[in-house]
Amino acid sequence: MVGCTKLLCGTATVSEAIKLHGAKGNIPHHMLQFSAVNRPLVVWNTTNRCNLRCRHCYLQAEDVDYKDELTHEEALAMIDDLAEMKAPVLLFSGGEPMLRPDLMELIRYAAERGLRPVLSTNGTLITDEKAIQLKESGIQYVGVSIDGAPKTHDYFRAKEGAFAQAISGIHASQRAGIKTGVRFTLNSFNERDLPEIFDILVKEKIPRFCMYHLVYAGRAEDMAGQDLSPERMREVMAYVADKTIELHDKGVEIEILTTDNHADGIWLYNYIKETQPERAEEVKQLLGMHGGCSAGTKFGNVDPQGNVHPCQFWQDYTVGNVKDTPFSKLWNGDDPLLIELREKEKHLKGQCGECSYNNLCAGCRIRAKAIHGDLWAEDPACYLTSQERTE
Repeated sequence: MVGCTKLLCGTATVSEAIKLHGAKGNIPHHMLQFSAVNRPLVVWNTTNRCNLRCRHCYLQAEDVDYKDELTHEEALAMIDDLAEMKAPVLLFSGGEPMLRPDLMELIRYAAERGLRPVLSTNGTLITDEKAIQLKESGIQYVGVSIDGAPKTHDYFRAKEGAFAQAISGIHASQRAGIKTGVRFTLNSFNERDLPEIFDILVKEKIPRFCMYHLVYAGRAEDMAGQDLSPERMREVMAYVADKTIELHDKGVEIEILTTDNHADGIWLYNYIKETQPERAEEVKQLLGMHGGCSAGTKFGNVDPQGNVHPCQFWQDYTVGNVKDTPFSKLWNGDDPLLIELREKEKHLKGQCGECSYNNLCAGCRIRAKAIHGDLWAEDPACYLTSQERTE
């Protein structure tokens, strides 16, 4: 993730990041992006089942029963292994994780084992009762997907009323005392809704907003043509940067982040060179500690059947299965793709290979493969100018 608020408003400093960069103990969650420790945040797709059928779902989830998903006992064993590995975060995702019957028990167990459990959900199934159960189970954060103004969101979620249900879920989570944020996947259908989304964030006192870039995987593979043009992406980033600074200066407590396109970090660095030149070197150092795309390094995925992937969008490559081999052993083993991802600058080609900042970004390998057929080719969603890519 690229922390817009941290970088633009100076809420993270190099001195603080240096103290934590090589730390082996517990690292505050808001500083995990600057950690050098190869203990990944793990996204676990708890189930493939979902009550919605979203147009950009990377798992192509539907409201049907799926076979061979991790049993309760297998899930407990995986959680034990992640706890012993000292993974900093276990993100319960889906499908729709609220449809998994033993979700609360698994969250509670993860919290008891010292993991930081967080939830990624469409929000439609979070009632006051469920929110209290989540709080009592030990959930630390709930991220709810909102993909535009009401009509736009309902279109993407393929269900009328999905927006209202998601907002209701946010309210329930907030009433239960759970920190709750919004996840927004940017594309050409919803980018004009961003001002309304920011208004909603302020109105609803939502403290965290993460703008996801489109990754061409699952159903979203057919949406590559709906990604923004480089020119429009630059306009959107300028808007997000201005709103981040505006809200911070007004004392509105909202943390703004982007993810799945680390060109954002380089864009912000160039923006800060022009607007806050005295902070440019510090920002560059922070981006260096972050290290760009975290797939296979600080970030891993376990799918509903227990298969391990470099990230949740990389469903066509499996490292192994936790039913047979512990996650920690797979993660620290000799898988060839994981080895390459941990030295990715050596393998990049085209524009990404030539970029002066590829060690701070490295592009999205999944988009590269989807468009060019070569996972080490240049990221087709890079919107930086040649001047911005040259130091």
